[in-house]
Amino acid sequence: MSDDDHKLSTGRFARLAKLAKLSARLSTDVVSRGVKRLRGKDDESMLGESAAEKLVATLGDLKGLAMKIGQQVSMDPDLLTPEVRAVVARLQNQAPPMPYAQVREVIEGQLGKPPDQAYAQFDEQPLASASLGQVHRAVTHEGDVVAVKVQYPDIANALKADLDNLGAMVSVVASTTRMLQGKAYYAELRESMMEELDYRLEAKRALQFAQAAAPLSEVRVPRTFEALTSEKVLTLELLPGPTLKEFLAHLDRHSNEERFKASRLIMRAVWGPLLLNGTIHSDPHPGNFLLLPDGKVGVLDFGAIKQMSGAWLDVNRRLFTHVVKGEPFDEIQLSIDSGFEFDDVVTARQFVQTVIEIATRPPRSRDFDFARSYLSRDMRNHFMKNATRLGSIRPPKESVNFYRAIGGLSQNLENLGARGDFKAVYEEMLALVP
Repeated sequence: MSDDDHKLSTGRFARLAKLAKLSARLSTDVVSRGVKRLRGKDDESMLGESAAEKLVATLGDLKGLAMKIGQQVSMDPDLLTPEVRAVVARLQNQAPPMPYAQVREVIEGQLGKPPDQAYAQFDEQPLASASLGQVHRAVTHEGDVVAVKVQYPDIANALKADLDNLGAMVSVVASTTRMLQGKAYYAELRESMMEELDYRLEAKRALQFAQAAAPLSEVRVPRTFEALTSEKVLTLELLPGPTLKEFLAHLDRHSNEERFKASRLIMRAVWGPLLLNGTIHSDPHPGNFLLLPDGKVGVLDFGAIKQMSGAWLDVNRRLFTHVVKGEPFDEIQLSIDSGFEFDDVVTARQFVQTVIEIATRPPRSRDFDFARSYLSRDMRNHFMKNATRLGSIRPPKESVNFYRAIGGLSQNLENLGARGDFKAVYEEMLALVP
Protein backbone atom coordinates (compact mmCIF):
# COMPACT_ATOMS: atom_id res chain seq x y z
CA MET A 1 0.00 0.00 0.00
CA SER A 2 1.44 3.40 -0.99
CA ASP A 3 1.68 6.41 1.31
CA ASP A 4 -1.03 8.07 -0.78
CA ASP A 5 -3.45 5.41 0.40
CA HIS A 6 -2.88 6.57 3.98
CA LYS A 7 -3.48 10.27 3.32
CA LEU A 8 -6.31 11.79 5.31
CA SER A 9 -9.33 13.20 3.55
CA THR A 10 -9.34 16.85 4.67
CA GLY A 11 -12.03 18.51 2.56
CA ARG A 12 -15.28 19.41 4.31
CA PHE A 13 -17.55 17.91 1.68
CA ALA A 14 -15.42 14.83 1.08
CA ARG A 15 -15.47 13.98 4.79
CA LEU A 16 -19.18 14.74 5.05
CA ALA A 17 -19.84 12.51 2.04
CA LYS A 18 -18.02 9.59 3.71
CA LEU A 19 -20.13 10.04 6.84
CA ALA A 20 -23.31 10.25 4.77
CA LYS A 21 -22.39 7.01 2.99
CA LEU A 22 -21.70 5.36 6.34
CA SER A 23 -25.02 6.62 7.69
CA ALA A 24 -26.88 5.07 4.76
CA ARG A 25 -25.13 1.74 5.34
CA LEU A 26 -25.95 1.70 9.02
CA SER A 27 -29.50 3.09 8.96
CA THR A 28 -31.31 -0.16 8.17
CA ASP A 29 -29.42 -2.03 10.88
CA VAL A 30 -30.03 0.67 13.49
CA VAL A 31 -33.73 1.10 12.69
CA SER A 32 -34.50 -2.63 12.77
CA ARG A 33 -32.66 -3.10 16.04
CA GLY A 34 -34.25 0.02 17.49
CA VAL A 35 -37.70 -1.41 16.80
CA LYS A 36 -36.74 -4.59 18.66
CA ARG A 37 -35.57 -2.51 21.64
CA LEU A 38 -38.89 -0.64 21.69
CA ARG A 39 -40.64 -4.00 21.76
CA GLY A 40 -38.86 -4.82 24.98
CA LYS A 41 -35.76 -6.66 23.81
CA ASP A 42 -33.39 -4.73 26.09
CA ASP A 43 -30.44 -6.95 25.22
CA GLU A 44 -30.63 -5.89 21.57
CA SER A 45 -27.76 -3.58 20.56
CA MET A 46 -28.37 -0.56 18.37
CA LEU A 47 -25.65 -1.96 16.08
CA GLY A 48 -24.82 -5.47 14.96
CA GLU A 49 -21.21 -6.59 14.78
CA SER A 50 -21.09 -6.26 10.98
CA ALA A 51 -22.40 -2.68 11.15
CA ALA A 52 -19.98 -1.92 13.98
CA GLU A 53 -17.07 -3.08 11.81
CA LYS A 54 -18.17 -0.65 9.08
CA LEU A 55 -18.39 2.13 11.64
CA VAL A 56 -14.90 1.42 12.95
CA ALA A 57 -13.38 1.19 9.48
CA THR A 58 -14.82 4.52 8.30
CA LEU A 59 -14.28 6.56 11.47
CA GLY A 60 -10.82 5.04 11.94
CA ASP A 61 -9.82 6.23 8.47
CA LEU A 62 -11.36 9.68 8.98
CA LYS A 63 -9.80 10.17 12.44
CA GLY A 64 -10.29 13.67 13.90
CA LEU A 65 -13.66 14.64 15.40
CA ALA A 66 -15.47 11.81 13.63
CA MET A 67 -13.30 9.30 15.46
CA LYS A 68 -13.72 11.11 18.77
CA ILE A 69 -17.50 10.76 18.42
CA GLY A 70 -17.01 7.06 17.74
CA GLN A 71 -14.94 6.80 20.93
CA GLN A 72 -17.83 8.33 22.85
CA VAL A 73 -20.32 5.90 21.32
CA SER A 74 -18.10 2.98 22.34
CA MET A 75 -18.45 3.94 26.01
CA ASP A 76 -22.25 3.97 26.13
CA PRO A 77 -23.46 0.90 28.09
CA ASP A 78 -27.05 1.34 26.95
CA LEU A 79 -26.63 1.59 23.17
CA LEU A 80 -24.34 -1.39 22.57
CA THR A 81 -23.96 -4.92 23.86
CA PRO A 82 -20.55 -5.81 25.36
CA GLU A 83 -19.63 -7.77 22.20
CA VAL A 84 -20.42 -4.88 19.84
CA ARG A 85 -18.91 -2.34 22.22
CA ALA A 86 -15.64 -4.30 22.12
CA VAL A 87 -15.55 -3.83 18.34
CA VAL A 88 -16.26 -0.09 18.46
CA ALA A 89 -13.80 0.34 21.37
CA ARG A 90 -10.96 -0.17 18.91
CA LEU A 91 -11.48 3.49 18.04
CA GLN A 92 -10.09 4.40 21.46
CA ASN A 93 -6.50 3.50 20.55
CA GLN A 94 -6.46 1.16 17.54
CA ALA A 95 -7.06 3.37 14.51
CA PRO A 96 -5.36 2.40 11.22
CA PRO A 97 -1.77 3.66 11.77
CA MET A 98 0.22 5.92 9.47
CA PRO A 99 3.32 4.40 7.83
CA TYR A 100 6.67 4.72 9.56
CA ALA A 101 7.97 6.87 6.70
CA GLN A 102 5.45 9.55 7.66
CA VAL A 103 6.32 9.17 11.35
CA ARG A 104 9.97 9.69 10.53
CA GLU A 105 9.16 12.76 8.42
CA VAL A 106 7.09 14.38 11.17
CA ILE A 107 9.71 13.78 13.88
CA GLU A 108 12.58 15.02 11.74
CA GLY A 109 10.62 18.13 10.79
CA GLN A 110 9.68 18.84 14.42
CA LEU A 111 12.80 17.83 16.37
CA GLY A 112 15.42 18.44 13.67
CA LYS A 113 16.56 14.80 13.80
CA PRO A 114 15.16 11.49 12.59
CA PRO A 115 13.82 9.13 15.28
CA ASP A 116 16.97 6.98 15.37
CA GLN A 117 19.05 10.05 16.25
CA ALA A 118 16.58 11.90 18.50
CA TYR A 119 16.18 8.71 20.58
CA ALA A 120 18.55 5.90 21.51
CA GLN A 121 15.85 3.44 20.46
CA PHE A 122 12.57 3.96 18.60
CA ASP A 123 10.04 1.22 17.80
CA GLU A 124 8.65 1.54 14.29
CA GLN A 125 5.38 -0.23 15.17
CA PRO A 126 3.01 2.01 17.16
CA LEU A 127 1.75 1.12 20.63
CA ALA A 128 -1.54 2.88 19.93
CA SER A 129 -3.22 4.91 17.20
CA ALA A 130 -5.93 7.41 18.13
CA SER A 131 -7.89 10.36 16.73
CA LEU A 132 -5.13 12.96 16.32
CA GLY A 133 -1.88 10.99 16.48
CA GLN A 134 -0.24 7.67 17.24
CA VAL A 135 2.11 6.57 20.02
CA HIS A 136 5.46 4.79 19.71
CA ARG A 137 7.67 3.28 22.40
CA ALA A 138 11.17 4.74 22.57
CA VAL A 139 14.19 5.04 24.86
CA THR A 140 15.97 8.35 25.40
CA HIS A 141 19.75 8.69 25.31
CA GLU A 142 19.60 8.93 29.11
CA GLY A 143 17.90 5.53 29.31
CA ASP A 144 14.32 6.64 30.06
CA VAL A 145 11.56 4.53 28.52
CA VAL A 146 9.10 6.92 26.90
CA ALA A 147 5.92 7.13 24.85
CA VAL A 148 6.24 9.37 21.79
CA LYS A 149 3.00 10.75 20.38
CA VAL A 150 3.32 11.79 16.75
CA GLN A 151 0.58 13.86 15.12
CA TYR A 152 -0.91 12.72 11.82
CA PRO A 153 0.01 14.97 8.86
CA ASP A 154 -2.96 17.13 7.80
CA ILE A 155 -5.01 16.19 10.87
CA ALA A 156 -5.41 19.91 11.64
CA ASN A 157 -7.20 20.44 8.31
CA ALA A 158 -9.29 17.30 8.83
CA LEU A 159 -10.35 18.41 12.32
CA LYS A 160 -11.16 21.89 11.07
CA ALA A 161 -13.31 20.40 8.31
CA ASP A 162 -15.21 18.26 10.83
CA LEU A 163 -15.74 21.23 13.12
CA ASP A 164 -16.91 23.42 10.24
CA ASN A 165 -19.45 20.75 9.27
CA LEU A 166 -20.59 20.48 12.88
CA GLY A 167 -20.75 24.26 13.17
CA ALA A 168 -23.02 24.49 10.13
CA MET A 169 -25.40 21.94 11.67
CA VAL A 170 -25.36 23.76 15.02
CA SER A 171 -26.24 27.05 13.31
CA VAL A 172 -29.23 25.49 11.55
CA VAL A 173 -30.50 23.80 14.71
CA ALA A 174 -29.95 26.94 16.80
CA SER A 175 -31.86 29.10 14.32
CA THR A 176 -34.79 26.74 13.79
CA THR A 177 -35.24 25.86 17.46
CA ARG A 178 -34.31 29.28 18.90
CA MET A 179 -31.68 27.55 21.04
CA LEU A 180 -29.13 30.21 20.14
CA GLN A 181 -26.96 29.34 23.14
CA GLY A 182 -25.99 26.20 21.21
CA LYS A 183 -23.58 28.36 19.21
CA ALA A 184 -21.74 29.36 22.38
CA TYR A 185 -21.36 25.72 23.46
CA TYR A 186 -20.13 24.82 19.99
CA ALA A 187 -17.57 27.65 20.17
CA GLU A 188 -16.33 26.25 23.50
CA LEU A 189 -16.05 22.76 21.99
CA ARG A 190 -14.29 24.05 18.87
CA GLU A 191 -11.71 25.98 20.86
CA SER A 192 -11.08 22.97 23.09
CA MET A 193 -10.65 20.59 20.14
CA MET A 194 -8.34 22.89 18.18
CA GLU A 195 -6.13 23.39 21.24
CA GLU A 196 -5.53 19.63 21.34
CA LEU A 197 -3.47 19.99 18.15
CA ASP A 198 -0.65 21.80 19.98
CA TYR A 199 1.37 19.20 21.87
CA ARG A 200 3.42 21.92 23.57
CA LEU A 201 0.21 23.04 25.23
CA GLU A 202 -0.62 19.43 26.10
CA ALA A 203 2.79 19.08 27.80
CA LYS A 204 1.96 22.12 29.95
CA ARG A 205 -1.42 20.67 30.79
CA ALA A 206 0.17 17.37 31.77
CA LEU A 207 2.24 19.30 34.29
CA GLN A 208 -0.88 21.20 35.41
CA PHE A 209 -2.76 17.94 35.97
CA ALA A 210 0.23 16.40 37.77
CA GLN A 211 0.32 19.34 40.17
CA ALA A 212 -3.45 19.13 40.75
CA ALA A 213 -3.27 15.37 41.39
CA ALA A 214 -0.14 15.53 43.58
CA PRO A 215 -2.06 14.97 46.87
CA LEU A 216 -3.59 11.79 45.40
CA SER A 217 -0.97 9.13 46.08
CA GLU A 218 -2.75 6.51 43.96
CA VAL A 219 -2.88 8.68 40.81
CA ARG A 220 0.19 8.77 38.57
CA VAL A 221 0.82 11.25 35.78
CA PRO A 222 3.71 10.62 33.36
CA ARG A 223 6.47 13.23 33.38
CA THR A 224 7.15 15.18 30.21
CA PHE A 225 10.42 15.50 28.27
CA GLU A 226 10.47 19.10 27.12
CA ALA A 227 13.58 18.77 24.91
CA LEU A 228 11.81 16.04 22.92
CA THR A 229 8.46 17.83 22.64
CA SER A 230 7.23 20.22 19.95
CA GLU A 231 3.96 21.29 18.37
CA LYS A 232 3.41 17.88 16.73
CA VAL A 233 5.60 15.54 18.81
CA LEU A 234 5.03 14.84 22.50
CA THR A 235 7.37 12.71 24.61
CA LEU A 236 6.12 11.40 27.95
CA GLU A 237 7.22 8.80 30.45
CA LEU A 238 5.88 5.37 29.46
CA LEU A 239 3.85 3.95 32.34
CA PRO A 240 3.43 0.15 32.65
CA GLY A 241 0.19 -1.75 32.89
CA PRO A 242 -2.97 -2.51 30.89
CA THR A 243 -5.43 0.18 29.93
CA LEU A 244 -8.92 0.25 31.39
CA LYS A 245 -10.07 -0.63 27.88
CA GLU A 246 -8.07 -3.89 28.05
CA PHE A 247 -9.46 -4.58 31.54
CA LEU A 248 -13.01 -4.13 30.22
CA ALA A 249 -12.33 -6.44 27.27
CA HIS A 250 -11.81 -9.33 29.71
CA LEU A 251 -14.26 -8.29 32.41
CA ASP A 252 -15.41 -11.84 33.03
CA ARG A 253 -11.93 -12.69 34.33
CA HIS A 254 -12.11 -10.07 37.08
CA SER A 255 -13.86 -10.41 40.41
CA ASN A 256 -16.24 -7.82 41.79
CA GLU A 257 -13.51 -6.80 44.22
CA GLU A 258 -11.12 -6.07 41.33
CA ARG A 259 -13.81 -4.15 39.45
CA PHE A 260 -14.67 -2.14 42.56
CA LYS A 261 -11.00 -1.26 43.05
CA ALA A 262 -10.69 -0.11 39.43
CA SER A 263 -13.88 1.93 39.83
CA ARG A 264 -12.54 3.66 42.93
CA LEU A 265 -9.27 4.51 41.18
CA ILE A 266 -10.83 6.19 38.17
CA MET A 267 -13.29 8.04 40.41
CA ARG A 268 -10.34 9.44 42.34
CA ALA A 269 -8.54 10.34 39.12
CA VAL A 270 -11.49 12.33 37.72
CA TRP A 271 -13.10 13.81 40.84
CA GLY A 272 -9.92 14.28 42.89
CA PRO A 273 -8.18 17.07 40.90
CA LEU A 274 -11.53 18.81 40.40
CA LEU A 275 -12.36 18.91 44.11
CA LEU A 276 -8.82 19.90 45.03
CA ASN A 277 -8.41 22.88 42.70
CA GLY A 278 -10.88 22.78 39.81
CA THR A 279 -8.75 20.88 37.28
CA ILE A 280 -10.65 18.34 35.21
CA HIS A 281 -9.79 15.71 32.60
CA SER A 282 -12.65 16.03 30.11
CA ASP A 283 -11.76 13.05 27.89
CA PRO A 284 -11.88 10.06 30.28
CA HIS A 285 -12.36 7.23 27.78
CA PRO A 286 -11.00 3.80 28.83
CA GLY A 287 -7.88 4.11 26.71
CA ASN A 288 -6.77 7.06 28.84
CA PHE A 289 -6.46 5.12 32.11
CA LEU A 290 -3.80 2.56 33.01
CA LEU A 291 -4.18 0.06 35.86
CA LEU A 292 -0.61 -0.07 37.13
CA PRO A 293 1.08 -3.13 38.71
CA ASP A 294 1.54 -1.28 42.01
CA GLY A 295 -2.21 -0.82 42.43
CA LYS A 296 -2.28 2.79 41.26
CA VAL A 297 -3.98 4.35 38.25
CA GLY A 298 -2.08 6.10 35.47
CA VAL A 299 -3.72 8.93 33.53
CA LEU A 300 -2.97 9.65 29.87
CA ASP A 301 -3.84 12.24 27.19
CA PHE A 302 -3.83 15.78 28.54
CA GLY A 303 -5.10 17.75 25.55
CA ALA A 304 -8.52 18.10 27.17
CA ILE A 305 -7.42 19.22 30.65
CA LYS A 306 -9.52 22.21 31.71
CA GLN A 307 -9.49 24.64 34.61
CA MET A 308 -12.98 25.32 35.91
CA SER A 309 -13.92 28.75 37.24
CA GLY A 310 -13.98 29.59 40.93
CA ALA A 311 -17.78 29.86 40.88
CA TRP A 312 -18.21 26.45 39.28
CA LEU A 313 -15.73 24.85 41.67
CA ASP A 314 -17.39 26.43 44.72
CA VAL A 315 -20.87 25.25 43.75
CA ASN A 316 -19.76 21.71 42.93
CA ARG A 317 -17.88 21.43 46.22
CA ARG A 318 -21.03 22.53 48.03
CA LEU A 319 -23.23 20.15 46.02
CA PHE A 320 -20.80 17.28 46.57
CA THR A 321 -20.81 17.96 50.33
CA HIS A 322 -24.61 18.24 50.58
CA VAL A 323 -25.19 14.99 48.65
CA VAL A 324 -22.59 12.89 50.48
CA LYS A 325 -23.73 14.16 53.90
CA GLY A 326 -27.40 13.81 53.02
CA GLU A 327 -28.10 17.49 53.63
CA PRO A 328 -31.01 19.39 52.00
CA PHE A 329 -30.14 21.99 49.37
CA ASP A 330 -31.80 24.23 46.79
CA GLU A 331 -30.99 22.77 43.36
CA ILE A 332 -32.06 25.87 41.44
CA GLN A 333 -30.13 28.32 43.60
CA LEU A 334 -26.97 26.24 43.34
CA SER A 335 -27.45 26.10 39.56
CA ILE A 336 -27.85 29.88 39.38
CA ASP A 337 -24.76 30.36 41.56
CA SER A 338 -22.73 28.27 39.10
CA GLY A 339 -23.84 30.32 36.09
CA PHE A 340 -27.09 28.70 34.89
CA GLU A 341 -29.85 30.91 33.52
CA PHE A 342 -33.54 29.95 33.54
CA ASP A 343 -36.45 31.53 31.68
CA ASP A 344 -38.94 29.89 34.04
CA VAL A 345 -37.62 28.73 37.41
CA VAL A 346 -40.87 26.99 38.35
CA THR A 347 -40.95 24.64 35.35
CA ALA A 348 -37.16 24.14 35.45
CA ARG A 349 -37.10 23.03 39.09
CA GLN A 350 -38.53 19.54 38.55
CA PHE A 351 -36.28 18.97 35.54
CA VAL A 352 -33.14 19.95 37.47
CA GLN A 353 -34.16 17.97 40.54
CA THR A 354 -34.53 14.81 38.45
CA VAL A 355 -31.16 15.34 36.74
CA ILE A 356 -29.47 15.63 40.13
CA GLU A 357 -31.42 12.67 41.54
CA ILE A 358 -30.23 10.39 38.72
CA ALA A 359 -26.64 11.63 38.83
CA THR A 360 -26.29 11.29 42.60
CA ARG A 361 -27.61 7.77 43.12
CA PRO A 362 -24.16 6.19 43.76
CA PRO A 363 -23.11 8.44 46.69
CA ARG A 364 -26.47 7.87 48.39
CA SER A 365 -26.16 4.09 48.67
CA ARG A 366 -24.12 1.69 50.83
CA ASP A 367 -24.86 -1.09 48.35
CA PHE A 368 -24.90 0.32 44.85
CA ASP A 369 -24.76 -1.91 41.77
CA PHE A 370 -23.45 -0.10 38.68
CA ALA A 371 -24.34 -3.09 36.50
CA ARG A 372 -28.02 -2.37 37.20
CA SER A 373 -27.89 1.37 37.73
CA TYR A 374 -29.15 2.45 34.28
CA LEU A 375 -27.78 5.94 34.89
CA SER A 376 -27.01 6.65 31.23
CA ARG A 377 -30.35 5.26 30.06
CA ASP A 378 -32.40 7.15 32.65
CA MET A 379 -30.56 10.42 32.03
CA ARG A 380 -31.00 10.11 28.25
CA ASN A 381 -34.69 9.31 28.58
CA HIS A 382 -35.20 12.25 30.93
CA PHE A 383 -33.62 14.67 28.45
CA MET A 384 -35.61 13.23 25.54
CA LYS A 385 -38.91 13.55 27.42
CA ASN A 386 -38.12 17.17 28.27
CA ALA A 387 -36.55 18.25 24.98
CA THR A 388 -38.92 21.22 24.61
CA ARG A 389 -37.74 22.65 27.95
CA LEU A 390 -34.06 22.65 27.12
CA GLY A 391 -34.20 25.92 25.20
CA SER A 392 -35.24 27.72 28.38
CA ILE A 393 -32.31 26.40 30.41
CA ARG A 394 -28.87 27.86 29.66
CA PRO A 395 -25.87 26.28 31.40
CA PRO A 396 -22.56 28.19 31.43
CA LYS A 397 -20.18 27.39 28.55
CA GLU A 398 -17.65 25.69 30.80
CA SER A 399 -20.24 23.09 31.76
CA VAL A 400 -19.58 21.37 28.41
CA ASN A 401 -16.22 20.11 29.65
CA PHE A 402 -17.54 19.19 33.10
CA TYR A 403 -20.39 17.07 31.76
CA ARG A 404 -18.03 15.48 29.25
CA ALA A 405 -15.84 14.37 32.13
CA ILE A 406 -18.48 13.25 34.63
CA GLY A 407 -20.65 11.66 31.95
CA GLY A 408 -17.67 9.69 30.64
CA LEU A 409 -16.75 8.61 34.16
CA SER A 410 -20.31 7.39 34.77
CA GLN A 411 -20.22 5.32 31.57
CA ASN A 412 -16.90 3.75 32.58
CA LEU A 413 -18.36 2.84 35.96
CA GLU A 414 -21.45 1.30 34.38
CA ASN A 415 -19.26 -0.74 32.04
CA LEU A 416 -17.16 -1.96 34.98
CA GLY A 417 -20.39 -2.98 36.68
CA ALA A 418 -19.03 -3.20 40.23
CA ARG A 419 -21.26 -3.48 43.28
CA GLY A 420 -20.41 -2.18 46.72
CA ASP A 421 -20.31 0.69 49.18
CA PHE A 422 -19.75 3.58 46.78
CA LYS A 423 -20.97 6.04 49.39
CA ALA A 424 -17.77 5.24 51.29
CA VAL A 425 -15.73 6.14 48.21
CA TYR A 426 -17.48 9.51 47.99
CA GLU A 427 -17.02 10.05 51.73
CA GLU A 428 -13.32 9.39 51.24
CA MET A 429 -13.21 12.00 48.47
CA LEU A 430 -15.15 14.48 50.60
CA ALA A 431 -11.96 14.84 52.67
CA LEU A 432 -10.39 16.49 49.59
CA VAL A 433 -12.81 19.44 49.80
CA PRO A 434 -11.05 22.34 51.60
